[in-house]
Amino acid sequence: MEGDKLVGMFSERDYTRKVVLRGKRSREMKVAEIMSTDLKVVRPHEAVEACLRLMTDKRIRHLPVLDGEKVVGIISIGDLVKWVISCQSAAIAHLENYISGGYTG
Repeated sequence: MEGDKLVGMFSERDYTRKVVLRGKRSREMKVAEIMSTDLKVVRPHEAVEACLRLMTDKRIRHLPVLDGEKVVGIISIGDLVKWVISCQSAAIAHLENYISGGYTG
């Protein structure tokens, strides 16, 4: 962050690719030299499926969530997978209830 502006993200992948694989030492590097700066971001109203598609297509595991230019959160692929599983579990429970005659309309 530079003030309130998002300028990059630092991940273990950045560390591995830009420090370890290049034979550098952590003490020699600054985060600004290592962090990813070409960031993909989403807005709070973005659909879960769209976020998953973006993450899969771009091979990224974390997305900053921006409201205007303000960072309001970060979402991980794990967060999204948990949400999808939760939704599928609820749908399965609903269908099982319907099949067993417990559906009330």
